[in-house]
Amino acid sequence: MASPLFQLDQLRTLVAVVEAGSLSAGAPQVFLSASAVSEQLRKLEQQAGQSLLLRSKAGVQPTPAGQRLLAWGRQMLALNDEAYRDLHGVPLAGVLRLGVTDYFRPSELSGLLARLQARYPGVSLQVSVLKSGLIEAAYAAGELDVGITLRVTGAGSARTGQLLRREPLQWLAAPGWRPEPGQALRLLALPDSCSLHQFTVGLLQRRRVPYVVALQASGVAGLQSALAAGLGLACLNASAQAPGVQALAAPHGLPALPQAGFWVLPARSGETEFVRQARTLVLADLA
Repeated sequence: MASPLFQLDQLRTLVAVVEAGSLSAGAPQVFLSASAVSEQLRKLEQQAGQSLLLRSKAGVQPTPAGQRLLAWGRQMLALNDEAYRDLHGVPLAGVLRLGVTDYFRPSELSGLLARLQARYPGVSLQVSVLKSGLIEAAYAAGELDVGITLRVTGAGSARTGQLLRREPLQWLAAPGWRPEPGQALRLLALPDSCSLHQFTVGLLQRRRVPYVVALQASGVAGLQSALAAGLGLACLNASAQAPGVQALAAPHGLPALPQAGFWVLPARSGETEFVRQARTLVLADLA
């Protein structure tokens, strides 16, 4: 019977390959040859008892099992690095400018950030909760150190960066709310600069579903309040569901929805060691 212990070096290789997008691109990140990386991944899949990566000419993508092990692996590697710093008296300290889309776990985010601050007291978090487009622009301008954005699966968005988590999109409304037959759908959304607004409107237009944007909220909290008040329905990710709001019961006649992914913008060339370490620890806690 195989040992139940995963090897940290193999987990580090898995993380590096997925983040780089291919075996050849990930190999330099762990100072190994491509053949050595392939052998480590083979042993890791043998240990896991199932396939962890889908390989193609375009690169690699984690399987569902691979995605689960990635989340565990990042946490284990972060704890390993934290233990090393603690024993060597090198606490993580500095200012980290973090940009987070307001769709990301809105009811949990403040608690997650408070736990991060308590766990890493030497890190001064400067958090901006913004639309994904604004986060990408601020990150490109060097105004953020780490950015977490939302992208809709299959919506044509680039896949550069690190996938943090996936969530299904849902049609949400107040309990008992139903579309009125023969009437335009009352859509609630964030402003039209929001990528999820653009996706939802585009989907309804392609499927020829009559709609009217009955309310545009400035943020997810306002959207949740409008939904709970029964003013219409919205397309939101699962973790944005709030008290007084639920998924629209089938059959509702509306288009099926894909998943949304929360992506961490790729590391910039020349970033500091503090930012690199802080990104690893912060994202392990937020995944």
